[in-house]
Amino acid sequence: MTSTAQHPKMGAGSVIPRADLFGNPERITPSISPDGRWLAWVAPYEGVLNLWVRPVDTNDDARPVTADRDRGIREYWWAPDSEHLLYLRDQGGDENSHLYAVSVGGGEVRDLTPFDGVKAVLVARDLQITDRVLVGLNKTTPQLHDVYELHVATGELVKVLDNPGFLGFVADSQLTVRAGVRPNQDGGRAIMVREGDGEWRPVLTVDPIDALSTVPLGFDGDGRRLLVMTSAEVNAARLVWIDVDSGEHEVVAEDPTYDVESVLTDAATKLPLMVSFQRDRLHTQALVREIQRDLDTLAALEDGDLHVVSADRANATWVVSYVHADGPTASYVYDRATGRARFLFHDRPGLAGRLREVTPFAFAARDGLEVHGYLTFPAGNAETPLPTVLLVHGGPWARDTWRLDPEVQWLADRGYLCIQVNYRGSTGYGKAHTAAGNREWGAKMHDDLLDAITFAVESGYADPDRIGIYGASYGGYAALAGASITPEVFRCAISLCGPSNLETLLRAMPPHWTPMIPEIYKKVGNPDTEPDFLRSRSPYSHIDNITIPLLIVQGANDPRVPQSESDQIVAALRDKGLPPEYLLFDDEGHGLVKPENRLPFYTKAERFLAEHLKGRYEPETA
Repeated sequence: MTSTAQHPKMGAGSVIPRADLFGNPERITPSISPDGRWLAWVAPYEGVLNLWVRPVDTNDDARPVTADRDRGIREYWWAPDSEHLLYLRDQGGDENSHLYAVSVGGGEVRDLTPFDGVKAVLVARDLQITDRVLVGLNKTTPQLHDVYELHVATGELVKVLDNPGFLGFVADSQLTVRAGVRPNQDGGRAIMVREGDGEWRPVLTVDPIDALSTVPLGFDGDGRRLLVMTSAEVNAARLVWIDVDSGEHEVVAEDPTYDVESVLTDAATKLPLMVSFQRDRLHTQALVREIQRDLDTLAALEDGDLHVVSADRANATWVVSYVHADGPTASYVYDRATGRARFLFHDRPGLAGRLREVTPFAFAARDGLEVHGYLTFPAGNAETPLPTVLLVHGGPWARDTWRLDPEVQWLADRGYLCIQVNYRGSTGYGKAHTAAGNREWGAKMHDDLLDAITFAVESGYADPDRIGIYGASYGGYAALAGASITPEVFRCAISLCGPSNLETLLRAMPPHWTPMIPEIYKKVGNPDTEPDFLRSRSPYSHIDNITIPLLIVQGANDPRVPQSESDQIVAALRDKGLPPEYLLFDDEGHGLVKPENRLPFYTKAERFLAEHLKGRYEPETA
């Protein structure tokens, strides 16, 4: 196997307190109001993440405008009127999020979608239309989100579209729903368009291999072209204009290897200004000349990966963030006219100067597929093979990126080599890499993880007798698969909300996932026609092979991986006389959100890894 990784120079390090890594960040997700007058961000208020605001031109008068006392606020938007903030929050992790509004002056928080058991999604907002937005609600049919016009100031909801079976919608510059994504029975997708209230017709139909990487983004100003990200006819998703009348395509930007990651468009013209591709590091490309001047100016400010996270209506002021894998994210307000940037804050300033370098690497899997990932080494003597933790990302249709990941830094700080692998099935590397994971749960996807370990062992980095595996969601499944399918490789495993039985998992999907069932069955397997195949790839079916210590963690309200997925394998292991450590959190869903739950979990996990891999740990009394 070959790799691009370089052996790092190691130095002394100190134990970073768990609270610094896994407690609330100091300030995150800054954004500017459409009128350019206000800044908003998320920060703790009395120990819980809440929304804060202040005028954009002063550091004074910062104040919280919400006072959540439970799970906190993480996802929010400016309403186009610049007078309100909108945010989503669920109950106990059930993912039936309500949409709330609060004034920039604070005061009463209004639940705009006060319907029990209903999931709200923000469908569209246009900064030029200041009085309303479009929201989706599945209150008529749990499987489908109909579209409603929401008047933010009054809270009035008016249904404007019955969902004909689409996964999502795109509105034009008049906030009229003009495009949607229809799932096809073969697992592919079609982008549908219409004129006014007319009939829907396809403007692009793609095979299952292109389904994940085909997404409509928005119309141009006159509504005659639709901006689409798609891998149709190429390997990696590119940015194209599609003429809605003729169907002709015009390529805007592309990379032969990497999918489009994000696009910034102008709020007034609706034209794309820049596009980013997530390579080993983020690569951003200007699409117009004046934007290149901005990128050149901003590139000289810091060396992190640049993200334009917010822009005002006039596109005169940006909020930009520089992401670092070995340090906190730094955010600035940038005035495009003067080229001046004013520092706002770091998200976790207490971690500055205390973190380890994250190194991209690549290797050839056993069948020749090139697989990428990241290595993070602890401080100390790099000549000695290290205890190692394979940290497996969830999804699986996602990927690890070069960024500050508290779990990565926690593991490295405790003396472990942390390996992250963008195994086949991961997104971002083109459709062939993603499709190579189809029907390969517990098989070739798992082989890629094992091959990364082989690479690290053969390179002299990893101690083969001290290797653990840990992950959440699909990563939790991979941990259970490691313990049950290849227990000889691992000394211990930690599974957070990990499926144990693919047959029962696929029979218990949330109702609003129903339109995606053909696509999911294509990628994983069909429980109705091939239950034996799914059982063969399920850790629960190989429970007699499990001999290593397990720590299993579950949220009781998880709608994606139900509690029964953990309960059944825990019960079977107890019957076998090999009881795992089991942490069940009654007020969590798919993952651990609340610091009062995260910190006890990491305390337990740290002790668990230290016991079996002989790494370091922070004393619980510290």
